[in-house]
Amino acid sequence: MDDAWLLPAIPVAAFVILLLTSQYLPRRGDWVAIIGMAAAFAIVFPIGKDVADAIGAGEFHGSARSWQWLEIPGYIEIRMGTFVDQITLVMLFCVTLVALLVMIYSTGYMHGDRRYGWFYAVISLFVASMLGLVLADNLLLLYFSWELVGLCSMLLIGYYNDRQSAAEAAKKAFVTTRIGDVGLLIGIIILFTQTGTFNIGEILHAAEAGDIQREWLTAAAVCVLAGAVGKSAQFPLHVWLPDAMEGPTPVSALIHAATMVVAGVYLVARMLPLFEVVRGMPELITALGLTTTMLAAFMGLAQRDIKRVVAYSTLNSLGLMFVALGSGAVGAAMLYLFAHAFFKALLFLASGSVIHATEEQEVDKLGGLWGKLPLTAPAFVIGALAMAGLVPLSGFWAKDEILVGVDHGHLTPIVLWTLIVSLPITALYMTRVVMLTFFGEPKDHHVHEHAHESAPVMTMPLLLLAVLAVVSGFVVFEGVGEALGFHSGWLGFIFNEAEGPHHFEVQWGLTILSVVLVVAGIVGGVWFWGGRAEPARRAGAFSPFFYRMFLNRFYFDEVYQFAIDKVVLAAGRVVAVFDRVVVNDTGVNGPGEATDFAASLGKRQQTGLLPNYALAIVVGIVVIAAVAFGYRG
Repeated sequence: MDDAWLLPAIPVAAFVILLLTSQYLPRRGDWVAIIGMAAAFAIVFPIGKDVADAIGAGEFHGSARSWQWLEIPGYIEIRMGTFVDQITLVMLFCVTLVALLVMIYSTGYMHGDRRYGWFYAVISLFVASMLGLVLADNLLLLYFSWELVGLCSMLLIGYYNDRQSAAEAAKKAFVTTRIGDVGLLIGIIILFTQTGTFNIGEILHAAEAGDIQREWLTAAAVCVLAGAVGKSAQFPLHVWLPDAMEGPTPVSALIHAATMVVAGVYLVARMLPLFEVVRGMPELITALGLTTTMLAAFMGLAQRDIKRVVAYSTLNSLGLMFVALGSGAVGAAMLYLFAHAFFKALLFLASGSVIHATEEQEVDKLGGLWGKLPLTAPAFVIGALAMAGLVPLSGFWAKDEILVGVDHGHLTPIVLWTLIVSLPITALYMTRVVMLTFFGEPKDHHVHEHAHESAPVMTMPLLLLAVLAVVSGFVVFEGVGEALGFHSGWLGFIFNEAEGPHHFEVQWGLTILSVVLVVAGIVGGVWFWGGRAEPARRAGAFSPFFYRMFLNRFYFDEVYQFAIDKVVLAAGRVVAVFDRVVVNDTGVNGPGEATDFAASLGKRQQTGLLPNYALAIVVGIVVIAAVAFGYRG
C-alpha cells in the first residue's frame, strides 16, 4: 500500500512520453499507454493483498503515507500523500481495468485517426488524474486532481473539435461542472480555516468531534456536495452528461463507467461522516439522487441516439448511488459502482461496435442486427439486462442491496417506493433500445446490408466485460468474498467489523417485487417495440405532449438557455456598464483625468511672453487697488 503512488505516476509518464514522441513511435505509441495501464492494473493486486492481510490481522482503518510539501514555520504545514482503504481499492480496480480495456478497444475503433497519438496521451493523463483523485489523502491534492479530470474530459469530449456540436458539448461540460467545482473550492477553504488542515481524516475527525462551528460546517458540507453534484451530473447540473456523447465512444465508456461521473459518488462516500453530522444533508443527498433517477428514467424512454439512451441510464445509475449514500448504505453504493463500471462500459463499447459496424447511431435507422453482429448483440443484451436489474446479473444484486439499504435507512417510505416505481421504467427503456437496434425488420436496408462484426481487438473486451457483468454481483456473498481472500462478503469488506454486522441478506418481499417489476418492464418493452412497434406509435400519438417532453429532456436546456440570455447576460451587461462608468472611468481614470485637466489649466498661465506677464501684473495691481480702495471706503 505504501507504493500506491506508482499508480498515477505510471500513466503520467506515459502521457509525457506520448506528448513528446508519439509522432516518432510505431503505431503512434498506443502500446506505451496500454503497457503503462497494464502495469498500473497489475499493481492493484498486491495492494489488494495488503488490504486483505490488514483486515485479516485486525481492525483496519486505512493506510496513509505522506510527504511534506509546504511549510511556513509557526503558521502552516501542508503534506501530500496517499490513503488506501477498502473504498479506494474498489475504485482503483474499476478505473484501471476499465481504462485498460478501453485502450485496447480503441486500437480498433480509433485506428487511422489523424490525432491517434494525442488521443492516447490525453487518455493516459485522464486516468492518472482519476487515480490521483482516488488516492489523495488531503483535499488540496484531491482538488488539483479533480480539476485535471475536468480539463481532460473537456479535451476528450471535444476531441472532434472540427464539429461545432462537439466543441459546444465540451464547453457545456466544462462550464457546468465548474459551477460545482467553485462550490467545492469554497468548501475546502472553509474546512481549512476551521480546522487548519487539508487532511481528510483529520477534517472528518474534527467534524465528528464537534470542533467545527455548526454554521460553517453546514456551509462547507453544502459546498462540497455541490462539487459532487456537478461532477456526477446530478439534478440540476445533469445537463452536460448527455451532450458528452459527442466525444469518441471509448471516451464515453471511460467517462460514464468508471472515472469522471463516479468521482462525485466517491467524494460523497469519502466525506460521508461529515455529511452525516450536518442536519438535513443525508435527506438532501437522497432527494437529489431520487430526482435524477426519475428524470433519467423518463427521458431515456424517448431518446433516439443509442449512446444517449445509455447516457441516460448512467444518470439513472448515478442517482441510485446517491440515494444509497443518503441512506447511509455505503456498501450498497460501492457495490453498484463496482458492477456499474462493467455493465456500463460494456454498453458503451458495444454501442461503439454497432456504430463502427453500421456508421449509424440513430435507433430509428437500425434494426435486425442480431444476425449481423453475433458477438456485439449478445454482449449488448447482457449489459442492458444487467442495467435493468434482471436476476442473476450483477445489476440485480447491486439494486437489491440499495433497496435493502434504503429500507433500513431512516428516510420516508416514499424514497423506497419511488425507487421501486423506477425499476420497470428502467427495464422498459433498456428493452426498447435492444429491440429497436437488434430485432425486428431493418429500418434502413442500406445500413443493414453493410453491417459487419467488429475486429477481435474490439469484441474481446466486450466478451470480458460481459462475463464481469454476469458474475461481478456475486461478490456480495460471504463465500465468494472469502474465496477471493477478503475474509468476508462485500459488505463486511467495505465496513470494518467493529462498526457492526454488515452481512448480505435477502428481503424476500422486496426481492420478489423487484424481479416481478423488472420482468414486467422487459415484457412490456418487447410488446411495445417488437415487430413494427405499433403499440409504441399509438402510445406516442395518444400523448404527444409527454412524448415531446421526454424527447426534449423536460426542456431543461431551453430553460437554462433562457435564463442565460435574459438574466445572466442582462446582469452581465449591467455589471459591464457599472464597471466601465463607475469603476473604470470614475474610480480608476477619474483622478488621473482630473489632475490632467487641472494641469492643462495651470500650464496656460505660463506662456513665456513678457507682454502677457506685464498684462497680468497690471491686472493684478488694478484688482488689488480696487479691493484696497473699496475696503478703505
